[in-house]
Amino acid sequence: MNHRRIDRTTGALAFVASFLVIAPMIALLAKVPWSSFMSRLTQHQSISAIQLSLWSSLLAAAISVVLGVPLAWVLARGNKRITSILRPIVLAPIVLPPTVAGMALLALLGRDGLIGRYIYQATGWSMPFTSVAVVVTGVFVGMPFLALIVESNFRHLPVDLEEAAEIDRASTRDIFSLVALPQMRNGITTGAVLAWARALGEFGATMMFAGSLPGRTQTWAMQVYIEMDIDMGSAYTLSAVMLLIAVSVVFALRKPLTQAFTS
Repeated sequence: MNHRRIDRTTGALAFVASFLVIAPMIALLAKVPWSSFMSRLTQHQSISAIQLSLWSSLLAAAISVVLGVPLAWVLARGNKRITSILRPIVLAPIVLPPTVAGMALLALLGRDGLIGRYIYQATGWSMPFTSVAVVVTGVFVGMPFLALIVESNFRHLPVDLEEAAEIDRASTRDIFSLVALPQMRNGITTGAVLAWARALGEFGATMMFAGSLPGRTQTWAMQVYIEMDIDMGSAYTLSAVMLLIAVSVVFALRKPLTQAFTS
């Protein structure tokens, strides 16, 4: 029986907690000028920012899958002494302040960065304040979410499948690609959607590393910030769509997320 009685004090605290989370979202939706919703959403500046955010976040999610799934496998099956150090480092962007994340990317890939200086000297090209920087930022902040989810799924992969593959003399690469990966479709999909949603909504790190150049690096979240000084109605409209996307993502993934963190 899953349903249990809840005492009044706990229920009251839960109500306050729910109110603090839900009330601001309801208030946001209440402030949207629904009568002019579409006209505000389809303004040139808004459309440009939305398009940039959509394609850059999708590309960031794709890159996160290509790189993050092998990372998750290493975290789940690698040397424990190494992974115990590696795991908290690669997952740190989840809790890293966005501005610090942007500074870290500048320190590495800026014109005077540890790697960026050599790229600039060789090509005359600097990554910051380009659309490439938007994508790289999305990977940096989004891939840890994918790695976290997929590693959890890898850890619960039935051991007998791997043992059977080893008996058949499958290589470690075959075990990963032919045994583990086919079992991870749902986990990878969940992680990819989370990485995409995280990249889509990133603001601080993108602002620090990519700037806010209209048509080039001015993302959806930045457009909301800009509209606050120009047209609050448009700011509320753009924010509402992002809120609906966020709620939809979490609602759609509620079962996979519950399984990932409770299994």
